[in-house]
Amino acid sequence: MHPRAPPYPPYRQVRDPGSAAPCRRCPEPRSFRAPHSSVRAVLRPSAHLLISPSRYGYSDLVTIAGVSVLPLVFTSGWASGINAYAVVLLFGVFGATGLTDEVPESLQRTDVLVVAGVLFLCEAVADKIPYVDSIWDAVHTVIRPIAGAVVGALLAGQNGSLPELAAGAVGGSTALLSHFVKAGTRMAVNTSPEPFSNVALSLAEDLGVAGIVTFAVFHPVAAASIAGVLLIGGLVILIFLAQRIRRFLRRRSLRREERRLADAEARTRARAPSGDGSEHF
Repeated sequence: MHPRAPPYPPYRQVRDPGSAAPCRRCPEPRSFRAPHSSVRAVLRPSAHLLISPSRYGYSDLVTIAGVSVLPLVFTSGWASGINAYAVVLLFGVFGATGLTDEVPESLQRTDVLVVAGVLFLCEAVADKIPYVDSIWDAVHTVIRPIAGAVVGALLAGQNGSLPELAAGAVGGSTALLSHFVKAGTRMAVNTSPEPFSNVALSLAEDLGVAGIVTFAVFHPVAAASIAGVLLIGGLVILIFLAQRIRRFLRRRSLRREERRLADAEARTRARAPSGDGSEHF
């Protein structure tokens, strides 16, 4: 092996036609070119793809690392569309405890973990109350896709690079789709008068996000496959629930109209004279 090659090279050394010629950086001749030679090396299939370019000095690995992190970005985007605060909290805890090295330092900060934990508790309560959960989802229509894009860009780990932008786009778009699935499902569930379905669905979402995000840290490709199946299945179910969603929107509009008419009638009665003649004294 070449003396300047890394201890665990990510490349398979390739026979060079001019193997007798000395290396440009080393005076001694050698039978194989090192990875820094002009001959493009071939990736070894068993090599791990998440290799830091700064450690080995290979700029070609930037794109490879960005591609390899896409399954984790996709899964985090899907989970962010359901509960963005849980995703930030889980990734931060996993990184701070040393379970994974793929979590950036910005997600492991104490202030980020505290804020994410408080907001997660707020969502855990609001998400289980009928009609309050739909209001919460409406507020988070912008927050969840942005959170998915930011987490995806941070996981890409390349500041200002194309993989980071692509990861942000994947995470944000996936979070938006999963958010629509969650919000639409909640609208359909809110047509039922009993509150137990909201609690059961909210618990299932929280446990599902925690389980798949944890699974994605160790098996990103398998977790991304599960998240993709759940996303497609949710979109299909959302199509079948369109009738109930329209019913929910119609009931909400009627309820608002009744409240508006009641307020207008109350104001009219308050301005009307009492009719007992007391205003003349």
